[in-house]
Amino acid sequence: MQRADGDRQRRQELADVSSGHLPRLLPWTTDDGKRCLLSADTEGGFLSRLADDFEAAQLGLGSDMVTEASTVLGNPMATHAEVRYATLRLSECLTDVLRIAESRGLRLSVPDGDEDDDSPAASAEAVG
Repeated sequence: MQRADGDRQRRQELADVSSGHLPRLLPWTTDDGKRCLLSADTEGGFLSRLADDFEAAQLGLGSDMVTEASTVLGNPMATHAEVRYATLRLSECLTDVLRIAESRGLRLSVPDGDEDDDSPAASAEAVG
């Protein structure tokens, strides 16, 4: 069964690449931690809007957690359990933010002629 799922996913990825459309990395995972991808030709569909809303909620929770963690870490009398809890929540929020950043980065288009800007020669020209 696992091989069939992998084959199906690979065929879908090839179809997406051949059509010029890359799947969107969604801001959540399956119960076993696997990534979720959305293969759709239109932006602004129901699942895309849901993913956008979910990303906004995750970023808001992350911001709130930074504030809470700062309070705990700034308290010299905070217990080990409080510090551990804050650290675990911050780790979860950072994981979410990194997934959102990756998803958004994958959706950015590269302007024509900028593909080679990462080369050492292009970097030297930009500096000198």
